[in-house]
Amino acid sequence: MTSPIVRFAPSPTGKLHVGNVRTALINWLFAKGQGGTFVLRVDDTDTERSTQAYEDQIKADLTWLGLVWDDTFNQSKRFDQYDAAAAKLREMGLLYACYETADELDRKRKIALSRGRPPVYDRSALTLTDEDKAKLEAEGRKPHWRFKLSGERVEWTDLVRGPQSVDTASVSDPVLIREDGSYLYTLPSVVDDIDAKITHVVRGEDHVTNSGAQIEIFKALGGSAPEMAHTPLLVDAEGGAFSKRLGSLSMDTLEARGIFPMAILSLLAKLGTSDNIEARESLEALAGEFSFDKIGRAPAKFDERDLLALNATLIHTTPYEAVKDQLAKIAPDAANEPFWLAVRENCQTVHDAKDFADIAYGQIEPVVDEDDEAFIAEARDLLPEGEVTGETWKTWTSALKEKTGRKGRGLFMPLRKALTGQEHGPDMGTILPLIGREAVVRRLSKA
Repeated sequence: MTSPIVRFAPSPTGKLHVGNVRTALINWLFAKGQGGTFVLRVDDTDTERSTQAYEDQIKADLTWLGLVWDDTFNQSKRFDQYDAAAAKLREMGLLYACYETADELDRKRKIALSRGRPPVYDRSALTLTDEDKAKLEAEGRKPHWRFKLSGERVEWTDLVRGPQSVDTASVSDPVLIREDGSYLYTLPSVVDDIDAKITHVVRGEDHVTNSGAQIEIFKALGGSAPEMAHTPLLVDAEGGAFSKRLGSLSMDTLEARGIFPMAILSLLAKLGTSDNIEARESLEALAGEFSFDKIGRAPAKFDERDLLALNATLIHTTPYEAVKDQLAKIAPDAANEPFWLAVRENCQTVHDAKDFADIAYGQIEPVVDEDDEAFIAEARDLLPEGEVTGETWKTWTSALKEKTGRKGRGLFMPLRKALTGQEHGPDMGTILPLIGREAVVRRLSKA
């Protein structure tokens, strides 16, 4: 196989979320695993809704994830090419003007359904004479333009779904140009894929039904249709529609929450595949494991708990240098390596470190059960003299065990609650030196 050329084509009308990042990732993994090219195409033909701010954010998010592109271009700079393609299709009799209003089309669909027929456009516009068109335009109507399908069956072998076919006689001729002259997605996409020499179109399975028409447009314009791969869409953990929650799972939101790029990428690369969901340390590792053969047909279930678990796995081995800038913003007093090494195994995100920063350097409310009051007073008296070190906890608890007879949970839990205000947290032997002798005595006394 020649080196693949793929494209990711976001519209700068909103933020990147896990759904479209998954599409970008699959394209990237496939291309890079085969030594190919990853193209970023900015689909900004909707000039009213597209903004530079969204485009900049999309590029920043892809860069943050490591999904760096080899080439990029904007559709808004290519209207001349789309106009030329439309003119060619008109000359071939494959792009024809239609004058029905939205209400008239809706009425036709309802009539067809009521008579037990599929709601396919009846091509009545093809019977209009020049006089008919002039009369309609004199009434103030403007045409939308449809591509004339062949009525034949279009077949292709999908890299995910296997042999596929669309009977173009059973679908409506697609609208390529709106009444206001603006282009819908289909024609610009085909023109761009031809010009960019795209070899593989990898996208969600909601585009399967569009593929038959697009393959015919490729042929009409003298191009070869790329190979296609349509992947199952994401659903939530319960198998329900995912679209309502995408806003909270945008890349900038996940970054602000302290989620690592490789946690996101590791999860999205393995969802819906035969591989186990496990954290990987690099995109290159994911690319080496990628294959379309591993992608199943069932919807891919995205569970945020899996994302947090992967993030925790990565955090537990993350060196201080990799998080020091984030720590400095979250908890300036705790931006030091001993603190990070003491707490990272108890964090799911970097932001979790802030709670432990309060324990180590801030003010906490000791928690002591009534039955443990005497024990805590004795613990204060038996605290070893001198500076609190990494050996203090072991020496101290050994002395307490010998003096009081307590052991296990009965020995350690009252001390943890009195010194941290919590029942769970970092290893006390590592957090104790960070708290320091003065604060330890103060908290025990207050307790």
